[in-house]
Amino acid sequence: MTIRDCIAPDRNPQKPAFNLPKGAVDTHVHIFEKEFPLFEGRGYNPPDSTLEDLCHLHSVLGVDRVVFTQPSVYGVDNSAILKGMNKLNEGGVSRARGVCAIQMDASEDFLAGLHDQGIRGVRLNLDNKGGMPLELKDIAKLEDKIKAFDWHVEYLFPGKDIEELAPVLAASSVPIMIGHFAYQPAASGIRSPGFQILLNLVKDGNTWVKISGANRVSATDLPPYDDVQPMARALIEANSDNIVWGTDWPHPNKYEVNPNDGDLVNAFGEWVLDPSLIEKIMVTNPEIFYSFGSFKGNAS
Repeated sequence: MTIRDCIAPDRNPQKPAFNLPKGAVDTHVHIFEKEFPLFEGRGYNPPDSTLEDLCHLHSVLGVDRVVFTQPSVYGVDNSAILKGMNKLNEGGVSRARGVCAIQMDASEDFLAGLHDQGIRGVRLNLDNKGGMPLELKDIAKLEDKIKAFDWHVEYLFPGKDIEELAPVLAASSVPIMIGHFAYQPAASGIRSPGFQILLNLVKDGNTWVKISGANRVSATDLPPYDDVQPMARALIEANSDNIVWGTDWPHPNKYEVNPNDGDLVNAFGEWVLDPSLIEKIMVTNPEIFYSFGSFKGNAS
């Protein structure tokens, strides 16, 4: 089977229509650089998207801190995100955190080494080849393995699978993060069974959600993403302490069109009108969840 080439992100990000709060955290990005070999079992070929490209994007958007999320195309080789984290955290400045992928035989010393570099969770990507290096039956063992480090498990899965996965998610013994609105289609509405399950998980308090990837759940790939607004607001109303935001840059696994990241930030500004809530979702919540510590200014 041919592995398809993704399209590149928009290389000319627009400045958002509003100023992001100081210390804003983009909780979902990847970097793809040619020096890192791709996993043979990957589901797509990513666009070349470097740390330099990411820093340019964030300088335009007004983002100060970032969480690198391990992409499926690298399997359990976390070298790319570790490079980005270590570069941004040079000199002891806490600007970057990461969510890795590991195998079940990872040793405690190996995990400790990752923790020291800023890793704060393990990603299980059931949606893309290479992103799920263990079996569902092993998740409880994985949780036991990472508890000592106060890590979480981040999930990405096809939206239709939330009903089947709900018991696993509800029973988690560590905090869980779910990306991209749990891939619940905006067209299905907030009363759909899948979205109601997501709301209940968030209300219970052990589940956090990234209101990211609007272009992945909207009926249209490009803005204004008005159909996503009810979902974002319902999640925030359910438990505003457990909601974070991210760009999903460089929007991998897309083949026809990608949004401008300035438009994605503007969509968030239309979903969330209260400045205190913007601060909470963009700064305070991710600061606590990923253990950044208080923002002390940009080192660049």
